[in-house]
Amino acid sequence: MEGHTPVSENPHAEYGLTDSIQRTVENEKAGAEKMSKQKVDLQALPTRAYLDQTVVPILLQGLSMLAKDRPSNPIEYLAAFLLKNKSQFEERN
Repeated sequence: MEGHTPVSENPHAEYGLTDSIQRTVENEKAGAEKMSKQKVDLQALPTRAYLDQTVVPILLQGLSMLAKDRPSNPIEYLAAFLLKNKSQFEERN
């Protein structure tokens, strides 16, 4: 078939996407992923934003567990929860 572009050359040709548009879309996606993965300069944040990004998420989860379990030693319980679960929250920062 003459004039038919094989699918392997541009898989999105049937939707009218040229190679340059496809590259632009891929570059935008890569840029957005890179921006989301960049670490925020925590020292430059205002106090509220700093706490919201670093402490509040794990603290809220810990306090929720504390209220649910109601242990006799709440401070030690919360401290143990924070130490046990800190790795899952460190990955976000």
